[in-house]
Amino acid sequence: MPAQPDLRSSEPQRGGLSATQQALDAQTALLPYALAVFTVSLPAYVWAGSHAPNAVWMSATFAIFAAAWAAFYGAVNWLKKPEAATDLKMRGRVQIFCALIWALAVGQIAFFADGAGAAREPLLLTAVAAAVVVIFFASPWLPSLLIVGPAAAAGPLIALFAQPETRELASLSWGAIALSMALALIFNRVLRRQFEMAAERETLIADRAGMVEAARRLAQSKSDLVATLSHEIRNGLTGVAHVLAAAAGRNGRGAPSREQLSAALDAANDLISVLNTTLDSETAEAGRLSVEARPFDAVNLLRDLVLLNRPNATAKGLELALHVSDDLASAKTGAALADAHRARQILANLIGNAVKFTVRGRVEARIEQTLSGRIAIEIADTGPGLAAEEMERAFEPFLRVERTSAGTSGAGLGLSLSRQLARLMGGDLTAHSAVGVGSCFRLELPYDPEATAEREVVQAEVSTTPDPADRKALRVLIAEDDGLNAAMLRAVLEQLGHHVVHAVDGRRAFELAKAIEFDLIMIDGRMPNMDGPQTIAAIRALTGHGGQPPIIAVIGGDAEEAMDCTAAGADAVLRKPVSVGAVARAVADAISAGRSEPENRVVA
Repeated sequence: MPAQPDLRSSEPQRGGLSATQQALDAQTALLPYALAVFTVSLPAYVWAGSHAPNAVWMSATFAIFAAAWAAFYGAVNWLKKPEAATDLKMRGRVQIFCALIWALAVGQIAFFADGAGAAREPLLLTAVAAAVVVIFFASPWLPSLLIVGPAAAAGPLIALFAQPETRELASLSWGAIALSMALALIFNRVLRRQFEMAAERETLIADRAGMVEAARRLAQSKSDLVATLSHEIRNGLTGVAHVLAAAAGRNGRGAPSREQLSAALDAANDLISVLNTTLDSETAEAGRLSVEARPFDAVNLLRDLVLLNRPNATAKGLELALHVSDDLASAKTGAALADAHRARQILANLIGNAVKFTVRGRVEARIEQTLSGRIAIEIADTGPGLAAEEMERAFEPFLRVERTSAGTSGAGLGLSLSRQLARLMGGDLTAHSAVGVGSCFRLELPYDPEATAEREVVQAEVSTTPDPADRKALRVLIAEDDGLNAAMLRAVLEQLGHHVVHAVDGRRAFELAKAIEFDLIMIDGRMPNMDGPQTIAAIRALTGHGGQPPIIAVIGGDAEEAMDCTAAGADAVLRKPVSVGAVARAVADAISAGRSEPENRVVA
């Protein structure tokens, strides 16, 4: 049997049939008709063969014909089975085999006709007609046509050209078969074009269905986003509004108590956390969230977070422990390769969740190096635990496990965002849990044992402000076009003991910097007239002291905005929303670095 062609199609397979599969389907649809044609032609062949002198050989020919018919019938039945539709290579072999059966049957008819005496020419012409029929039924699929067509025509043509008295008839037969092949090739080309158009149509339909599904998911995501934010914002702002109303004396009662103020502050911080997580999640969902992998000390980062969360754990009567493997504790080199800010975000969420949902017992943070050369950080707790289906739900955006999260705030985005961030950094976030026992979340990140950790770009948030005795009052220029943001930043700076001058846009800030010597300048990254990078560059171009004061860029969190500001000459980058601790660190870093140190810092 001839070598089989490779049936792997390079055409698109999304949502529809390839041209190859459609050609095989068309040929399969014709096989029963081929069976019928050969069955109807059998009486004419028997009549012509009855005039042959060798009755024994004619009987053998009929037996061979019947065997070919039976094999062909069995193959047609196999092609009707479901498994035949999935394996194109096997299906192509079977269909070529079916066609070759009839090509060989035509050959044996020609061989029988060559010795049929007076019936030789009618039988050979019958064989030529049978070859033309085989060529027609093989035409939908090009490999079958190219293999089977010549094989079917070979027997009758050889027999006709073998005898001098039939060579003229052989030439006519050769022309008829050549014309049949040409027409079959044209027919095949038309069919292939139709198959390609059908495949493209199926692909377009599949693409449209995918776009519709993506639009549906996006609409559902937006609906979940609005519902979540509406709930969280309404609850948080309602609590804050009640406390502010009490402070303003509008409810006829006295000033709010420290507990009420603390509850309002917690509600406001929870609201900020929900908004930040939601924005990050939507950015990640849109594929616009970027991470910057650099070596950082994961052990110190985890130790800082444990110290930061220990007061909350102690207040609930929980033990919060840290375990560092011996190899990491004794290593003089080695660093995790990831975005330190995003790694902190993931671990802060995991430790915060463990403390939040654990009622009694302990929370343990463990860090070790894996056998595969990565670094693994596990946060285990003795909380309520989750069943397998609840754990899957916990990692879905905007979905919360009601059994464990009732009465707690949150958007249901922390774990899904954390997993997205981990995978963006080349790691992964997995978990296992048991109901009534506890949960363990495992973060794996790339690790280089030879790398040296860079100075951390994000530090733990502090809850207290520096002692006024240790502070030096600075003359600070802030450039901010948003009145509320400017008031917040001014209040924080004045709380730190500094003197503030406010410019409403970049151009005004530049004019003030030319006229007055400031100790520090804080510039918003996005402003009218002159934006942050333009203003920073213009101030740096000033001669004398005017171009030398430290500059802090205050941005909304966009990585491209941060790079533009640092490239223009900012000494530090402060992300909104600002807090007292973050501003204090940014001011201290900018003053200490000045213009002598090329490395810029980013403070959350």
